[in-house]
Amino acid sequence: MNIILLSGGSGKRLWPLSNDVRSKQFIKVFKTENGHESMVQRIYRQIKTTDPEAEVTIATSRSQVSAINNQLGDNVGISVEPCRRDTFAAIALATAYLHDVKGVDENEAVVVCPVDPYVENSYFECVKKLYEEALKGKANLVLMGIEPTYPSEKYGYIKPEGNGYAFTEKPKAEKAAEYIKQGALWNGGVFAYKLKYVLDKAGELLGSSDYRKLFSTYESLKKISFDYAVVENETSIEVVKYSGTWKDLGTWNTLTEAIEDRTIGDARITDSCSGVHVINELGIPMLVSGLKDAVVAASPDGILVCDKGQSSYIKPYVDEISMQVMYAEKSWGSYRVIDVEENSMTVKVTLNPGNRMNYHGHERRDEVWTVIQGSGTTVIDGMEQPVRPGDVITMEAGCRHTVIAGDEGIQLIEVQLGQEISVNDKKKFEMPF
Repeated sequence: MNIILLSGGSGKRLWPLSNDVRSKQFIKVFKTENGHESMVQRIYRQIKTTDPEAEVTIATSRSQVSAINNQLGDNVGISVEPCRRDTFAAIALATAYLHDVKGVDENEAVVVCPVDPYVENSYFECVKKLYEEALKGKANLVLMGIEPTYPSEKYGYIKPEGNGYAFTEKPKAEKAAEYIKQGALWNGGVFAYKLKYVLDKAGELLGSSDYRKLFSTYESLKKISFDYAVVENETSIEVVKYSGTWKDLGTWNTLTEAIEDRTIGDARITDSCSGVHVINELGIPMLVSGLKDAVVAASPDGILVCDKGQSSYIKPYVDEISMQVMYAEKSWGSYRVIDVEENSMTVKVTLNPGNRMNYHGHERRDEVWTVIQGSGTTVIDGMEQPVRPGDVITMEAGCRHTVIAGDEGIQLIEVQLGQEISVNDKKKFEMPF
């Protein structure tokens, strides 16, 4: 089974745990036997549980590639979008990637799913059925229709109409209730098709179905959703109904409904609280008292204290905050900004076993590295030196340098000193590796 997972979006509605680098699907909040996993880890695990041989490709932006590799490893396929051009371009590019890069036959089927729904394993049994129906080729498109649990204004609806279907985007609650009585289903953005179908649509609507051409001209491609470009104009459609758990965890209110732990991280809640969830990534103790139906979230990027019912409305206020990425996961490890002054920045860097920073240098900035755990090798202007805990490495401005982790990985404290450090200049503030 071939699956394309759409992984886009930024981290505004689940701020401060998500940001422009770490979107909501990478926050580790779902309890497992060994700790916590993220949305993308959970959905990938569910796919592999349903079909161990499933080939998964994630359509995403360049900024998310490192986090995906860090959480899922290097075996997952990644179709990188050079910029945001809405879902039709993203799906067309990923389909061309499967055909031209991965060598998947044009008569093979693929299922497209969002990366962030909270679902049961039965959801992927339904996904597998979509794949099988698309492979049969009786219809050009096979859609998943999700059985509604209430007349929501947040979702589109698939309505039976004559011998086919009609589609309505986010109606008012009263209208949604009417649609449900008529047998309408939620449109969860899950659909299957043979590769040739979307390759032909890409040639028709985007001017090409060739992966390299789509990639090189991506910024100029028509910006339109898959629903508007394809689904609403297609008459050959089959719908497969899904009746299990399905939640769109787009706000703190909905996310906390799926979190088992009331506290994650070093946090305590007094008996005077009710309906409170606390997530603390700061590494210092947190005490919450006297709150009702609230979420408290703390990370190096900021602190949020919010009534759950108001969590849908925080985005405009977050937009006004000067976003400085203080923590990020990369394919090689992670970094966390510990302290920022006018002419200095202190960062804790973790390199996974066998990984390295990019070999780089800075003309106006000195650096001092202190190894605190693990071992590895430093390379300063071409000279290699083994390092272990307690070693201090100094680099003057202008020299080229890197560090390579050993078999057990390495952690170090990096202090940057000089004119290039400025919290008011985001490009200079972001880590160079």
